[in-house]
Amino acid sequence: MSDTKIRCPWCVGDALYEAYHDTEWGVPCHDDRAWFEKICLEGAQAGLSWITVLRKREAYRAAFDNFDVRKVAAYDDAKVELLLQNPGIIRNRLKIQAAIKNARAFLKVQEEFDSFDAYVWRFVNGAPIVNRFTEMSQIPAVTPEAEALSKDLKRRGFTFVGPTIVYAMMQSHGMVNDHLLSCWKRRDS
Repeated sequence: MSDTKIRCPWCVGDALYEAYHDTEWGVPCHDDRAWFEKICLEGAQAGLSWITVLRKREAYRAAFDNFDVRKVAAYDDAKVELLLQNPGIIRNRLKIQAAIKNARAFLKVQEEFDSFDAYVWRFVNGAPIVNRFTEMSQIPAVTPEAEALSKDLKRRGFTFVGPTIVYAMMQSHGMVNDHLLSCWKRRDS
């Protein structure tokens, strides 16, 4: 029997993409390790397609100590050079250095707010924004909430967190529900 689920069109036709859509994208996240992973992977994705990074996610998890923020924050120049030799990840020095810098900033946010999760969800008043889009063309690349979060992350020392990247992170971690109304994952609230 074939899969007859109606999905958001951006993921259709690739089994890995469909599984990501069906199990992760748009599901509210409250786990700091997952948040740190998402910041690293969204930063790595800058200028590339998300499916490129998604296909490399397991290699990233292995290379970056399963996104243990304390371990990544302690990486030094020798670790950067080692990571630059890893063919399983995107070997871009600036993106690797951003993950380390972001780990250090992430720890400071955890200190201040007890968790990154508590910090980030403030930008949507603690509850997902539920949009009612029927066409992909209606979904914005940036919103005022994403702009505000991006600006605050940058102020706190994060890099590779422009408003478009931040909005993608908000969508993927369920701060925003942008599943089209026709999608089987649609949850009205």
